[in-house]
This record gives sequence, structure tokens and C-alpha cells, in this order.
Amino acid sequence: MNASELLANTLSPDAHTRQDATQQLENASRENYPAYMLMLCSELVNENSPQHVRNAAGLALKNALTARESARQLDYTNRWLAVDGDTREKIKQDALMALGSPIAKVGTVAAQVVAAIAAVELPQGHWMDVIGILLGFVNNEANTNLRIATLQAIGFICESIKPEILAMRSNEILTAVIHGARKEEPSPDVQLAAIQALLNSLEFVRENFDREGERNYIMQVVCEATQNSSGPVQIGAFECLVRIMTLYYDKMSFYMERALFGLTVMGMKHSEEAIALQAVEFWSTVCEIESELAWEAQEANEYGEVPETESKFFAKIALPEIVPVLLQLLTHQEEDADEDEWNISMAAGTCLGLLAQAVADTIVPAVIPFIEANIRAQDWHPREAAVMTFGSILDGPDPNVLTPLVNQALPILIDMMNDSNLHVKDTVAWTLGRICDLLVGTIKPDVHLHPLVSALVNGLQDNPRIVANSCWALMNLADQLGSSEGDDLQAAASSPLSPYFDGIVQALLRVTETASNEGNYRTAAYEAITSFVTHATMDTIPVVQNTAVAILLRMEQLLGMQNQIVGVDDRNNWNDLQSNFCSVIISVVRKLGDGIQPLADRIMTLILQLMGSAGKTSTILEDAFLVVGSLASALEQGFNPYIQAFLPYLYPALKAHEDTQLCTVAVGIIGDISRALSEQTAQYSNAFMSVLLENLQSDVLNRNVKISILSCFGDIALAIGPAFEPYMNTTMGVLRQAGALQPNPLDSDLVEYVALLREGILEAYTGIVTGLKNTDQVSLLLPHVQSILDLVQKSLADSERTESSVKLAIGLVGDLADAFPDGQIKQFLLAEWIMSELRTKGRTLAETKKTLRWAREMVKRATA
Repeated sequence: MNASELLANTLSPDAHTRQDATQQLENASRENYPAYMLMLCSELVNENSPQHVRNAAGLALKNALTARESARQLDYTNRWLAVDGDTREKIKQDALMALGSPIAKVGTVAAQVVAAIAAVELPQGHWMDVIGILLGFVNNEANTNLRIATLQAIGFICESIKPEILAMRSNEILTAVIHGARKEEPSPDVQLAAIQALLNSLEFVRENFDREGERNYIMQVVCEATQNSSGPVQIGAFECLVRIMTLYYDKMSFYMERALFGLTVMGMKHSEEAIALQAVEFWSTVCEIESELAWEAQEANEYGEVPETESKFFAKIALPEIVPVLLQLLTHQEEDADEDEWNISMAAGTCLGLLAQAVADTIVPAVIPFIEANIRAQDWHPREAAVMTFGSILDGPDPNVLTPLVNQALPILIDMMNDSNLHVKDTVAWTLGRICDLLVGTIKPDVHLHPLVSALVNGLQDNPRIVANSCWALMNLADQLGSSEGDDLQAAASSPLSPYFDGIVQALLRVTETASNEGNYRTAAYEAITSFVTHATMDTIPVVQNTAVAILLRMEQLLGMQNQIVGVDDRNNWNDLQSNFCSVIISVVRKLGDGIQPLADRIMTLILQLMGSAGKTSTILEDAFLVVGSLASALEQGFNPYIQAFLPYLYPALKAHEDTQLCTVAVGIIGDISRALSEQTAQYSNAFMSVLLENLQSDVLNRNVKISILSCFGDIALAIGPAFEPYMNTTMGVLRQAGALQPNPLDSDLVEYVALLREGILEAYTGIVTGLKNTDQVSLLLPHVQSILDLVQKSLADSERTESSVKLAIGLVGDLADAFPDGQIKQFLLAEWIMSELRTKGRTLAETKKTLRWAREMVKRATA
């Protein structure tokens, strides 16, 4: 089969043919990568080849150069750079030539290929003339298709590489792009490509935006493009405005007054929905930014500081203009709208909610007349819009302002759960859920609770969407009115929900007896059950115990049906249910603590069966492992009898290096078991340490899993204390080596990773120090004190340090001082930087302050 046929087959409607052709191409790629790439680009550039074959060749080329995962991308980059210069040059020339194809779609695919090669080569300092070549193409007035594809290529390049790599060319890029976007440009297709390229290059042109003259010109071109006769160009222009507002908010006052208020309000009223959606998105973005700025200003104010960026209050100023438009758009609902499909009334509701957060109390008088006028309307459109408006403004204004309104509205809303229209009922259930979540204090137990619970329980027998929202509302009630998570059971004897607790849980269990899960309502019911269990009070514990028994019975029945599963849908349904069962069981175990003992055998038997039947479904294994972890924490040393049966499932999961999530959970389970068994962990520590150290050597294992492994060392050391001695030197060597990693400040991903890594190492050191403290083996720490404190110093000196890393670092200094109270490490503890950190009076949480005071005392004693 020749290359054209093979590429055509990758697009075949027949799955088997498609898979077979793709496999053959992959084999060709592995056997002779340069020849494979040359074959693809010769098809891409061949004007006599059919269009679908050329498209397939271009996409295969792009896919051979780009990958989502960073490890695979590194492999692809190295593989490309290993190809000889002449071959690479030929492929690049062909890709550039294909940009000028008379077939526009081929030009777009070629643009993706050019961008993919540039994204690999430019960061390495290769193909530095590509931008110059592309800018030359853009100026070729004679070939419209070439200009379009070139602008697309520039946009794709800007989207896929870091701004600093192209900083030197930003002026030229901007000039070319803006030239194509001007209203004088005769081709709307060129304008569209230019506007989209501008959208992708907005971060590159930060310096140009700093210069008033250039900024004025860019804004003029974009604003004019919002009035273009071409719909797609208008949409692209509004998208640019959204992005400009996100990046350059502090420079927007002048343009808001002169143009943007008017343009965006007109845009929101546009008859073409796609344009109106972008204009609404503009105001949603403004509101999000201003809510964030209000929060920053409040925080700065608490510490007597000036916020970095001050709010311009655009949303508050524009309120009288935009609220009427949003309220009008809310009434544009579609009778048969798919809830997954974003439409203008949904966008308006979202924007109204964000507006309420941004302008707080000011929103209330602006919308109340609309709500009052329409809440009892005959037509369902304004009636649903009125309820949606009320539900949308509940987060933002002061609860004291909202309380009288909610008190007045609650009886009406509860009554509307019987509305004749499905959309209205759905929005009412959502609004009641918001009230339960945000303003539970407005619900008077003796007045509202009985009718509210009755209405929501009745909602559980309605349409799937209403069932899901009723479940959510009940879940919020449990979260807000039940006991706080982690409360001592004795402390929470009862709650206002107690009289209804059994009835609600029984109703939710009935909802979950269904075979379908349309609109995720069955999952929502299980989530609500989990919430009721989590927040159960002393007087409802019998209901929790009965729920556990009911769920275990279902689990047994479902495991018995394992052999009747046919097809993917059945399997997915089975997996979903088992996942839901595990969630409920975890919450029961956490609630009952060691009171779970009578059910422990039955739970472990079922979980072991579940792990045995999960096969390669790692999500089921994860859920099962989390049940095991919660059981270990609840039973502590009483968990010992189950370990031998569990280990055969744990070790393969620890070795599943490609499965990041499963491996992370498995590492966490070692920590749970170590904390539960305490010194009894010693009998398993050899095996645990071996597999963890082996995992650290893996090239495949995700680096974030390695962080949890380091912190797991601390759990094991804390559990077994002096018995950690055999692993001491190896572990400390690994921790020291990991702690030496210094990030490139320009690589934000690496900076973030190193911060998390240091936190993991601090946790490990804390466990080791605490485990050896007050034992005969404490002197094992002495050779490592310097490297431990080096890491503490680095962590505290980090300008981006987090509250948790500060608390860990300071706590670790205190632990070291506490471990050597007789002055053995006095010379280390008297270091100026330690004294300075312990004197800090900066802004910290109460918990951190407590740790700081304790560490100060310990150091004082150890250096006396």
C-alpha cells in the first residue's frame, strides 16, 4: 500500500481500517523516522494529491512533533533534533511552501506543522529566521491564501511558546498582525486570521501595551473590528477584548469611557448569539477581576499595605447599563435546550452571579423590581428568569441585606417546587440549594425546615435534573446544619435536621436503586448520602449504621453480578456504583471511628473481592484503597489482621509507574498503615522502604508521586522510631540530594514543583526527627543537622513561600531543638538567620504563630 492510500485510510469511517492504517504509520515512524517525516511532508506539499490525504499527512507530521505530556514532548523534541540538518531543512521548506496552497484547509494544516517545528526549534536557538520568513509572506498582497495561513502560523507559534523567546520580534509580529486586522483590509478571511493571531500574541506585546501611542492604535483596530460586517471577525474582536481586559486591566480606564462600555452593551444585544456571548463574557471577566481585586484590597488593608492593583470599579459604574440587558437575556431560554450546551441565557445568569460578587449590595435594588414583576408571570420564560435572577445574586451582597428578602421569598419558592414548567422547577431547586449553601441562617427551623425538606424530598421523585438539584440542596442542608466534620461525636448530640434525618436518607437510598444515572442524579444522591453520614450527630448514629449495612448488602449483590456484565456501558455502570459505595463506606468509617469494628471483617472481605475483580480499572482500585486507608486510620493496631491479605494488591499498584493517580494513592496507604500500626509497622518496613526507594529511581514515575514518597519516609520513620536506623543514611542521602534542586526562576512549573518538593522533604525530616526524638538513637541525627537546616533556610528564604511550608520549617527547627535540649547542636541553632526567623512578627495564621512560639521556647532551652 502506498503512502497516499495509507494516509487516506487513517481517515476511513471504518474503525478497523483506520486503526490498522494508524498502526502501520506508527511502525514506519519507529523504523525510520527521517524517511517517515519526509514521506509525510512530500504528501502535504503535493498539489496533485487529494485534499483529505494532504490533511492527514499534515496532522500526522504535527502529531509526531507535539505531545501533551512533558516527558513525551521531550522525547519528540530530542528525536526531531537528532535528524540530520538537510532532512530537517527539506521538511521545513516543504511545510512553508504548503502555506501557499490554493486549498485553504491545507494551508491551515501546514500552519500547524510550521508552528510545531518552530515550537521545538526556537527554544533551542534553531530556525531563528522563521519569523522573518513568515513576516515576508504576510506582506505578499498577491496571495490571499498564503497571507491567511501565515497569520495562522504566527498565531499558533505565539500560542505554543514562551513570550520571552520571541520578545525581540514582538514589534514586527504586532505590526504584521495589526496590518492584517485593520478595517481597510479587503479580505475578511485575512482579517479573521489576523485577529486570531493577535489574540494569541497579546502576551508577547506587553511592552507595546505599555506605550500609549501603540496601545491606542491596537485598541482602535480591535474596537473597529467589533463593528466589522463579518460575524466571525466580530466574535474574534470581542474575544481579543476579553483577553486584553484579563492582561491589561489597569490600562483600560480611558478605553472603557470612550468606547468599551458602549461597544460591549451593544454587543450583548446583538442578534447573532455567538457575538452576544463574547460581549457577555467581557463583563463576566471584568467582574471576576474586580472581585479578586476587592479581596486583595481587603487583605492589604488588614496589614496596613497598599494593594498592587486598585479596582477601577467598571462593573459598579456600568451597572445601570448592563443589568437591564442581562435581565432581558435571561428571558431568552430555549424550551428544549441541552443543559450541556452553553447559550445566552446561561451566560447572562453566570454574568449576573459574578456581577453580584463584584458590586455586592448594589445589585439588590437593581434587580428586585424585575423579580417582583415576573415571579408570578403566566409565561414561564420571565417566571424562570425571575427565579434565576434571585438565585444568582445570593453570593456577594451582605447576608443582612439578603435575609429579609430570602425570608419573604422562601415560602413562594418552596411552593414553586410544584410549578407546571420543568425549567422553572429545575431553577427553583437550584435556588433553594444556593440558599441552603450560602444563607442557611435565613432558614428558620420551626417555620421553614419542614416545608423545605418536604418539597426537596418530593423533588427526588421528579425529572432527573430536578432530582440532581434536590440532592444538591439536601446535601448543602446536611453540610450547613449537621455536625462539623471532625467534631467529636459526643460534642454534637443533635441538630435541627435530626428529626428528618432517617426519612431523607431513606428517600435518597430509594433514588439510588435505579439502573440509570441520567444527568448524574444517582451519583448526586450518593454524594448527598455521604454528606448526611459525614455530618451525622449522636442521635442519628443508628441511621448511619443501617446505611452502612444497606450499602454493604448492595456491594455484595453487585459483586455477585460480575459475570453478567456485557459491554462497555454495563462495565462503566458497575464501576460507577462501586465507586459510590466506596465513598459512602469511607464516610461511615470516618464517622464511626473504632466503632466500625463489628463491620470491619465484612468491609475488608468485600474490598478484597472488589480489588480482585477490578482488573485493570485503576479508578476502582483507588477507591478501594481509600476505604482500606480510612479503615486503617479508624482501627489503628486493630487493622493488623488484614494486612497480609491486602499487601498482594498494594505492591502491584506501587509498581504501576505509568498510573500516577493509583501510585499516589498506594503511597498514601503506606502512610496510613504506618500511622495506624505505629511500631508494629517495623515488620513491613523493609518491604515498604525497598519498593519506595525503587520507585524513586524510576524514569517513568511522575515526579509529583516522588514528593509523596519522600513525605511517606517521614510516616514510616515516625511509626518505627529507632528501628528506622537501617534506612537512615540512604534516606538522608536521597532527601539531601532532592533538597539541592534549584529551579530556573523563569520556569514557573519548575518553581511550583520545587516548592512542593521542599514541603515533602520537610515532612520527611519532621517524621524522622520526631521518630528518633527521646530515644537512645537520637544521635543518628547529628551528622545530618546541617543539611536539614540548609533546607529549612532555603524554604524560609523563598519569596513565594506558603503558609504550610513556613509552619513545617519552623516546626522542624523546634523539633531539632527539642531532640537535643542539652546544647549538642547549640552552634547551629544560634545562626543569625534562625534567630531572625524566630523573631518574625509578619502576617501568619494563628496555628503558625503557635508553632513559632513553641519553636522559640525549644531553641531557647537548647541554647541556654
